[in-house]
Amino acid sequence: MSDEQVQTGPGTQTRRTLLAGAGAVGAAVVLAACGDDGGDGAAPAGGSAPAGGAPSVGDAEGGALARTSDIPVGGGAVFAAKGVVITQPEAGTFKAFDPICTHQRCPVSNVDAGTINCTCHNSKFSITDGSVKGGPATKPLPEKQIKVEGDRITLA
Repeated sequence: MSDEQVQTGPGTQTRRTLLAGAGAVGAAVVLAACGDDGGDGAAPAGGSAPAGGAPSVGDAEGGALARTSDIPVGGGAVFAAKGVVITQPEAGTFKAFDPICTHQRCPVSNVDAGTINCTCHNSKFSITDGSVKGGPATKPLPEKQIKVEGDRITLA
């Protein structure tokens, strides 16, 4: 009989149970890092927006996705939980796009150096119109409608 098969009394755990529990905790940590942590999925101003970043302004402000000051000029932010990428190609001009890459449906991961980037296969999309700037994607990101009211950005 191996260590994993030894009969144990109530309250004791086998090595298999401990390893399975450790694996489950590790998986939960990885998924939490990739998923929604209660935030809005945006990164702070600076051009890059990983999928789990900045404090949420969402529900606390009547459905606002972000403040205009959260979206850097020449950059943007990915709001994975809200299903949108918001960019500011030039000062005061805000655009929004679907955050799912048109190549193989991976979520885009960040906005950097004037492009919305999918790190699954390195597709790049324009922050101005969602057009493809680098493949393998061949179709642009679909545009989404947003409203800018004061310093708040909401879905239209």
